[in-house]
Amino acid sequence: MKIIKKAITFLQASEFVVVATADKEGKPNCAPKLLLKIDGEVIYFIDYSIGRTFRNLRVNPQISLSFMDIHSLSGYRLSGSVEIIENGEVYDECLKELRVKEIDLSVERIVKGVQNGKVHKYFESEIPERFLIYKVKIEDGCEITPRGLIRRERRA
Repeated sequence: MKIIKKAITFLQASEFVVVATADKEGKPNCAPKLLLKIDGEVIYFIDYSIGRTFRNLRVNPQISLSFMDIHSLSGYRLSGSVEIIENGEVYDECLKELRVKEIDLSVERIVKGVQNGKVHKYFESEIPERFLIYKVKIEDGCEITPRGLIRRERRA
């Protein structure tokens, strides 16, 4: 299986992933983001706060995602270009999908909390009034095996 496809297949089971960006001077920033959906080799993320990630992507629309398969101990990095979606038809469609995901995440957290006998005031999630959608077109991928072998794949 090719690296990008393999990484995306693994990523589909995730709710959150760490994204890395850099400002125009190259100063890095990484932050966890909610994974909304994957459509082929296009990944949609939600950014609840308009912070450093947003500012970085405005001046440098490149992003890297990193995550690890704890079972195989392989690490992955996917990189690509970002389109920031703040309104419009795609935004409205993603908002509907986000509402469903919000309910699913809340229910899952409440059920796990009850099963584990934990009480927590933050079991329910809420969508803030202002959020952004990052549409990431994957351009390259990298897999690092437990033995340190690095495999790369680049899209034309």
